Amino acid sequence: MSKHRLSRRARHVAWAVAGVAVVGGAGIAAQTSMAAAALPAQKTYTGRAFDACTAPSLAAMKAWRGGLYGAVAVYIGGKNRGCAQPNLTASWAKSVNASGWKLIPLYVGAQPPCQTSKNPERFTAATAASLGAGNANDAVAKASALGMKAGSPVYLDMEPYDIADKACNDAVLTYVRSFTRTLRAKNYRAGFYGFSSSSAKAIATATNKTDLPGNLWYALWDKNNTTTADWPWDPAQFTNHSRGHQYMVNSKETRGGYTITVDRNAWDAPVAIIG
Repeated sequence: MSKHRLSRRARHVAWAVAGVAVVGGAGIAAQTSMAAAALPAQKTYTGRAFDACTAPSLAAMKAWRGGLYGAVAVYIGGKNRGCAQPNLTASWAKSVNASGWKLIPLYVGAQPPCQTSKNPERFTAATAASLGAGNANDAVAKASALGMKAGSPVYLDMEPYDIADKACNDAVLTYVRSFTRTLRAKNYRAGFYGFSSSSAKAIATATNKTDLPGNLWYALWDKNNTTTADWPWDPAQFTNHSRGHQYMVNSKETRGGYTITVDRNAWDAPVAIIG
């Protein structure tokens, strides 16, 4: 999609600046989940998913049910969320879930100090830890208000930035670790959405995996519906149903008389547990 994170032009400029080449992790060990012992069993979905800037209407979701997709990612909050969400209510989530859809909660948190976009909320090295905790608390409140129970994942959206800028990258990891620790303390699972050439790469190739998310959703727009064949890093990482892959963006599709512009995702990872 375009407006839900950055403008279409800004996203593609950021993608070009970050570079599309991917480099495998140099023998990075498998991630440690670090999940709280009290977490309920993970609810996993494996198949195609879509995300759209605004959660579609209930009528559209019913019309699209039983087609190509079985899950939908929804933007539950964050000051950098780009679109209004008039349809996204607890009753919507309950109805959509009851009809068979799986929900993937996505939170557009604060963004890095070295990022070139004009997002309204950013962190610095000094504020990374406190903002990470504050954003996580808000994400849990938003998820809970939608009926997403403990044990559900929240995927933190981190847009492209220069990971070669060590000070900036260190601040990002501080923010992400704080976000993750806070989620886990409240018995929610931590996930991360980012780009294979920058933000997701920073997580996958970090030498110290302590308190990093246990689920990685990587943007690699190669049009390949897979979470394995094009996985850019150590294959021992993020296994056991912990990967999502955004493989196509801005796909205008019509089903049952309803047209939605979506991003396509291959999914093999946790989804929300709905009350």
